[in-house]
Amino acid sequence: MSDEASVGAPGSAEDKNWGIIMDVQVEVTALLGTCKVAMRDVLELKPGTILKLEQRATDPIVICLNGRAVAHGEVVVVDECFGIKITKLCE
Repeated sequence: MSDEASVGAPGSAEDKNWGIIMDVQVEVTALLGTCKVAMRDVLELKPGTILKLEQRATDPIVICLNGRAVAHGEVVVVDECFGIKITKLCE
């Protein structure tokens, strides 16, 4: 059997190694956009204040795992909650 065929086969050593990390929790963050604001403007923030982000509404959302970008996506609504549809994985 070739090495390629045995990689990750159920019951293999590699399969057992992956099992060790499958329950590890990671923080998933969706970055909608950013902007730069002067501190004087930050101190004046109040309910109703609108901050204009640098990204356009049609730009993809950046999805990060533990602070590192891993994918891009678009905002969707699922059962009255926001979600992210993955459109591209980062290389």
